[in-house]
Amino acid sequence: QVRLVESGGGSVQAGGSLRLSCAASGYPYRSNRMGWFRQAPGKEREGVAAIDTFGGTSYYADSVKGRFTISQDIAKNTVYLQMNSLKPEDTAMYYCAAGYGGPWSDPFKYNYWGQGTQVTVSS
Repeated sequence: QVRLVESGGGSVQAGGSLRLSCAASGYPYRSNRMGWFRQAPGKEREGVAAIDTFGGTSYYADSVKGRFTISQDIAKNTVYLQMNSLKPEDTAMYYCAAGYGGPWSDPFKYNYWGQGTQVTVSS
């Protein structure tokens, strides 16, 4: 049974930082891609960042480049999203997802999803 469990969300003021974690189990972690997506009320789910778990190549949305960093701890089958210089527009539910390749920001290329963790940034 595949499980993705996110943690680390919360409420911060603009300019603050949060680190999200996603622990994966029941999944061939080293052979695939892990991604972070977010969805704000009334908006479509959008890709934030992703990482190829074997080679470590990372991908970012333009809106978060230079502020967010995706990383992984292979021994723990865990992917992280360090979010710095947070803005009110970063407010959303953040989801961890596991997939097998293809366009990194396409949510249909991911087979498994976590339940999400809320991030709220106040101005």
